Amino acid sequence: MHISEAEKESEGKAVEIRGWVHRKRGSGGILFIVVRDSTGIIQAAVKKDKVDAKSWEDAQKATIESSITLSGTIKADKRAPTGFEIDANKFSTMHVSEPFPITEYQSAELLLDKRHLWIRSQRMNQILKVRSIVFRYLRDFYEQKGFWEVTPPLITKAGGEGGADMFGFDYFGEKAYLTQTSQLYLEALVPSLENVYSLVPSFRAEKSRTIKHLAEYWHLEAEAAFYSNEENMKLQEDMISYLCQRLAKEQEALLEKLGVDKKTLGVVKGPFKKITYSDALDYLNKHGEKKEWLDDIGTEDERILTEKEDKPIFIYKWPAKIKAFYMRADPDDPEFALCSDMEAPHGHGEIIGASERIWNLKELEERMKLFKIDPKNYYWYLDLKRYGSIPHSGFGMGTERVIKWMLNLEHIRDAIPFPRMMNRLEP
Repeated sequence: MHISEAEKESEGKAVEIRGWVHRKRGSGGILFIVVRDSTGIIQAAVKKDKVDAKSWEDAQKATIESSITLSGTIKADKRAPTGFEIDANKFSTMHVSEPFPITEYQSAELLLDKRHLWIRSQRMNQILKVRSIVFRYLRDFYEQKGFWEVTPPLITKAGGEGGADMFGFDYFGEKAYLTQTSQLYLEALVPSLENVYSLVPSFRAEKSRTIKHLAEYWHLEAEAAFYSNEENMKLQEDMISYLCQRLAKEQEALLEKLGVDKKTLGVVKGPFKKITYSDALDYLNKHGEKKEWLDDIGTEDERILTEKEDKPIFIYKWPAKIKAFYMRADPDDPEFALCSDMEAPHGHGEIIGASERIWNLKELEERMKLFKIDPKNYYWYLDLKRYGSIPHSGFGMGTERVIKWMLNLEHIRDAIPFPRMMNRLEP
């Protein structure tokens, strides 16, 4: 049985577990061996006078990360790391590990070099469980909302952001790219399925070393038929609220192991604060920054704007000139795009970019001309505006950024099993 199941058994119950040696200590005729599996850790007491000679020999030679099987009786013991202990009557090794190369207080670079081994740590085990749960909750949310999950291509001829910062490669003699975003393909699916989402990798060749950038990340994107920008923002607000509320309610023990107070997630529910781009610049200038009209809002700016917030905030009413070509201009004030960015609280930065999409062919052609985008690479996207075009909106969310914020991680690299960054391609 798994360790989590063994701990639920009654005092004196016979149990058998398999796993890996997590810690080991002892001398003389007794060894205390902490064993781990995917569900947790438990201490086993292996006593020379309580086991056969082979079991004692195997227990003595077992090293950190050796794979083992043991059986015995379960008992409560406040001195044990988890309050439970197995009084072993049999112990055997499946594989005796070589000296494990990771010890306490290792550098971040070594842990990245040994990532294939570091993911066995209790902390990474728990983060990866939260990651899996977050993915499941997101799918549950969209199932309840009546959205269809779709699977867009990851190889593309043109980029949703205009082709900048993309990984290019030879595709049977033709130039191709790894996708930055699945948005355009989701838009193509709207006239068929109306409300769609995808949860797939995206790739950004940005030469950035910040704590919130990855070259490969898992991108939650959604497109919704007949949604206005306001309705789009409400959908995002509902999604993040649902995610935080459900984690706080159902995963308290897991959060506690990661040092996260469930109350910090429990307070995250709509409505979220909304500020305009202009208000954001004013606030930044009052707090020591020197921002001018059409300046972007960078990492330090995001920290200043959100460090005192307990919930995400929206920044909306951005100048259309500094936003992507597919974002619709406000018909009542064309200087501004109908778009928004969601910023995580406590300085964790942008987690969602969103907009109402241009659905008028002429308007889209004019924007592409303004951005100097070759329409030949987007012939099929332009077709969407020729045949049955409708108002629609969508957004993209970096799941690792959301996990980084919710677990208050120091760096985004710990929100994904094998991070890909500009200086990290392996393991």
